[in-house]
Amino acid sequence: MKEDIHPKWYPDAKVIVNGEVVMTVGSTKPELRVEIWSGTHPFYTGQQRLLDTEGQVDRFMKRLQKRQEIQVTREQQKEKRSPMALSINAMSLGTRAQKALAAADVATVSDIMALIEKGDDAILAISGIGQKALIDIKRFLRAEELIS
Repeated sequence: MKEDIHPKWYPDAKVIVNGEVVMTVGSTKPELRVEIWSGTHPFYTGQQRLLDTEGQVDRFMKRLQKRQEIQVTREQQKEKRSPMALSINAMSLGTRAQKALAAADVATVSDIMALIEKGDDAILAISGIGQKALIDIKRFLRAEELIS
């Protein structure tokens, strides 16, 4: 057997909890400092200590509320980015076409989409809207992938 490969054995090592020696055991260290031992552990004492569960629940609820707020703001941003909510000014039509659409109470892209569903003649029936304006409107709607 090899010599000097085993650690030194302390048959009367002290177990220290909160600065007090509570027992002696055999160990490879002269002192063992522990936070919990059988005299204070709930399993052995039969007493239960309540942990900070209320604080954990509060933290969880705060995280959940923050996540819901983030989701609401993301949905609002999506609605703002939605091409259907854009005004007709974003379509880069000429001033004559914009004024004609405004006079016909067409203010958003969704209003124009309602007219497109009726057919091209519904848009051309608005006085001041010609073929060029119709082409520009359709080009914008294709770019926004609203029509094919």
